Amino acid sequence: MSSVRFAVTGAKGRMGQAVIRVLKERGLEIVTEIDKDDALDLSQADAIIDFSTPAASLSIAKAAAAEGKKRSKPLTHVIGSTGFMPQDDAALNALTSEVVIIRSGNYSLGVNILMGLVKQAAEKLSANDWDIEVLEAHHKRKVDAPSGTALMLGEAAAAGREVNLPDVKVAARDGLTGQRETGTIGFSVIRGGGIVGEHSVLFASEDEVITLSHSARDRTLFARGAVEAALYGVKQPVGLYNMQDVLGF
Repeated sequence: MSSVRFAVTGAKGRMGQAVIRVLKERGLEIVTEIDKDDALDLSQADAIIDFSTPAASLSIAKAAAAEGKKRSKPLTHVIGSTGFMPQDDAALNALTSEVVIIRSGNYSLGVNILMGLVKQAAEKLSANDWDIEVLEAHHKRKVDAPSGTALMLGEAAAAGREVNLPDVKVAARDGLTGQRETGTIGFSVIRGGGIVGEHSVLFASEDEVITLSHSARDRTLFARGAVEAALYGVKQPVGLYNMQDVLGF
């Protein structure tokens, strides 16, 4: 049995509850369950699994850095929150000299494999002949769009074409938009019901369409990945990591 002590934030949310179930199933020690109205006490924790909000995640990372200074070993902060603004990213990155931070828009093994396939396809399929669209669907309670996973897939496609996603991203189309600009990467978003997570990357030429896709059936798969990320993180030096690092891709 691991001796790692866990704190779970967003503990009353759907993902927080899924993480708690996985930790208990594996016999791992939960020392604190924190929700939005609870005091942020990390004094007994070695690793934090955090599916909350960007603002909360930044506060947690700062608290983890402060707590780590009291010890000989840094804390590990696994972040599953999405919807960060550039200034939030910069603030988090500044803390990676004091905390082991693992960030991912998706902790699924399947999605991370899909990212590799998308990158390879984008490398092989010329932007002059193939358009790329990222399609995603989630439950009606999700507050950010496109999803963190959709953005990860867009980044993978952009990396395959050796371009920066912000330079080619088209987040929405409405009205008389004119014809599509060559080399752009489009995003389409659906919000409804209880959809856990559906993601597809479509490569379309004049003559054929290739679709790479992933469907999530249960939030537990993300919770399992986050727990594995935490167990990986506690063995690493301070720095910024992602799920590709955890899986050794």
